[in-house]
Amino acid sequence: MTALLEQLVHIPSDSIHIEGMLELPENAQGIVLFAHGSGSSRHSPRNNYVARILREAGIGTLLMDLLTQQEDMNYETRFDIPLLTHRLLDATRWIGHEPVTQNLPAGYFGASTGAAAALQAAAQSPHNIAAVVSRGGRPDLAGAAALGKVRAPTLLLVGGFDDVVIELNQSAYDLLNCQKVFTIIPGATHLFEEPGTLEQVAHQAAAWFKKYLTPKI
Repeated sequence: MTALLEQLVHIPSDSIHIEGMLELPENAQGIVLFAHGSGSSRHSPRNNYVARILREAGIGTLLMDLLTQQEDMNYETRFDIPLLTHRLLDATRWIGHEPVTQNLPAGYFGASTGAAAALQAAAQSPHNIAAVVSRGGRPDLAGAAALGKVRAPTLLLVGGFDDVVIELNQSAYDLLNCQKVFTIIPGATHLFEEPGTLEQVAHQAAAWFKKYLTPKI
């Protein structure tokens, strides 16, 4: 897929700027914003792999750091879901005003705590988010109230050996009132490091976004 745009961006959010990499394939069908998990960054090899598969499927990506380096050193800040959600919503508003992305339907891909932020943001912005995918996420941290308000079709992906996270995802799944699928990837641990497991995540995510990121009317 030919790249139309590859640009380092700085998105204003209160007193800081969110640094991210915006990449759009030619004739992009939509754009997916990545919300990384605690202790991770936009340079995460796993999320970058997923992002590449999405772009090969014709979907743009925005990989970004929702926390500054200093903030990410604080364990409590990593789990500050309202802060992560606030930053993600600021990034969502930003792409809604940028000429190259404003007409593209948007989705969220969240990992770990980023999944909770993605679902809280989707609940607060029901008309702007077309789909959500969680990889080994903590959707339970979004809270019951937010989960019940999510309208975007949501795919939860968890490794088959990630026992505790499976239970937490099941609890969150039961609270969702949207189109939803909960898929367990056999033989995978939390980080999907086993051969072939991350590929399954990436291709299921791409299929989900291809299905639900439809042109804005």
